[in-house]
Amino acid sequence: MYFAALLARTEDGWEASDTELDDVETLSDLADLAREASPDDDTVLVLIEQEDSWFGVVRIDGEEDPRIFVSDAAAAARSSYGEILLTDELLGRDPGDDDDLDALDLDGTEDGENEDEDDDTEDEGAVGVVNGSPAEAVPHGPVGDAGILDDLGVGEKELRSLSSDAVTEIADALGASEVLETVR
Repeated sequence: MYFAALLARTEDGWEASDTELDDVETLSDLADLAREASPDDDTVLVLIEQEDSWFGVVRIDGEEDPRIFVSDAAAAARSSYGEILLTDELLGRDPGDDDDLDALDLDGTEDGENEDEDDDTEDEGAVGVVNGSPAEAVPHGPVGDAGILDDLGVGEKELRSLSSDAVTEIADALGASEVLETVR
């Protein structure tokens, strides 16, 4: 079970709306959805929480690139909603790291590799291994911009220490708990 809400900062304070993520497939889709919630290019926060196992905050300020914080990348990686947030850039991977299967020919050799060459390194180029570590390796713990809410009253240390019911605690700190409860 997950909960997702948009909080848009306006001249009159925060406005909340719940959001359905079933039609969102990429971070770009999520950013577009958030921008639609605030036609005046105000700050919009997308808060996502999944059963007390992880939470994520995406901040969109006008046309700037989204800023992201995820409390537990490994837990989020097991969620289709978390996968939207866990971009290659956020995880410190080169785009396409997990596409190494595309470089293998059907005979098991890599493109341009001679089948008869002896290879003393057994693990390099093995299916599911990238630079000596599993291609799907995702760190346990927080990733992203922990200072994402500094200017809104939630410091980096406080954000990293949140666990259960983090979305409510963030809304409380922002002074938006009443509007969030209307969509919960």
